[in-house]
Amino acid sequence: MTTQEKIEMHKAFWRGEGPSLILVPTREMPLYDIDSYRERFYDPQKMWESEMARTEGVLDWPTDGIPTVRPNLGVTFIGAMAGQSFEIRPGHMPWPGKPLTPDEIRAARNADVTQTEVMKLAAQFYRIHAERIPARQDQVIAYQADNQGIFDIAHLMYGDEIFLDAVTEEKQAWVGELLEISCDLMIRASVHVKKLIGEKMNTMAHGHATPQGVYFSNAGLRISEDSPTMISPELIDRLVIPPIERCGEQFGGIFMHFCGKHEYFFERLCRCKCVKAIDLGDPWSYDTRRLLETCAETGTVLYSRVGADEQETWSDYVTRLGKLVQETAARCVLRPLVFPDSRADCEKMQQLWHELTAK
Repeated sequence: MTTQEKIEMHKAFWRGEGPSLILVPTREMPLYDIDSYRERFYDPQKMWESEMARTEGVLDWPTDGIPTVRPNLGVTFIGAMAGQSFEIRPGHMPWPGKPLTPDEIRAARNADVTQTEVMKLAAQFYRIHAERIPARQDQVIAYQADNQGIFDIAHLMYGDEIFLDAVTEEKQAWVGELLEISCDLMIRASVHVKKLIGEKMNTMAHGHATPQGVYFSNAGLRISEDSPTMISPELIDRLVIPPIERCGEQFGGIFMHFCGKHEYFFERLCRCKCVKAIDLGDPWSYDTRRLLETCAETGTVLYSRVGADEQETWSDYVTRLGKLVQETAARCVLRPLVFPDSRADCEKMQQLWHELTAK
């Protein structure tokens, strides 16, 4: 199946037609390739070659996923545009340096995100992808660099003081300003990246840090918000949800991700009309049936890994989860944690999943 054929399949999926999707891995691989990462970070050609090497196997693989690549510039992508330093230690992804002061953060209102070093690195990556293999652009799709979420960006730039300030009455105005600046930075950066890719504002293909992803006909932005799992439901409603809804208006819909366990945050996101799908970084911390029931009740897609039972075979794993999807009437994009070694068995896995989840 060609990439364009898969895109049409994904469009049907978002209309509620056909089976749920499964992204069958080609092999075991680390989430991030950190060998010689610092060298690749500052060399878009080497970054592109590395990303393409991870993706090549997806082109002719029995999976519903679209082959995807991105400039893997880390969680500091937006903060760096505000002038925050970062470091790349051997064997690690980029991590923010010293927190910025309020005045330094306020100065970011005037930052030209298009001319920052990290944005120029991203632009060179996208240019290489467009120029090096023009005949295959419709097969391997470039997607957005890591933009994080508004609360996460504020936390990364300002540091842990955000948690104390969030519950200190005299700091409320500042926290609101901090989040507004973070939201503005993220929106401006994301709009520019989408222009570099040539992507419409309200649609996207997104690989979610993997070599294969999904085409969204109803959402133009992915948001990753890990830090809100450390705050109360009241603070989530007051500080986290409004910026997400603002982004939903800007980009037509949101694909959400967060790590950690926070039942309220998951359920609150499901109730946001702008949130079309949710990926969980720690799905084994939740009851799978309850996740699917909540998604079915709210019309949200569970786009996620799902925990496996001890010593569960790939066929048992797919059968168990496929039946759960049937019983709950949920829609799912499964990133399987258990999968076969051979191509022939991967084909069987994909077929079994489609049979079990067909509508």
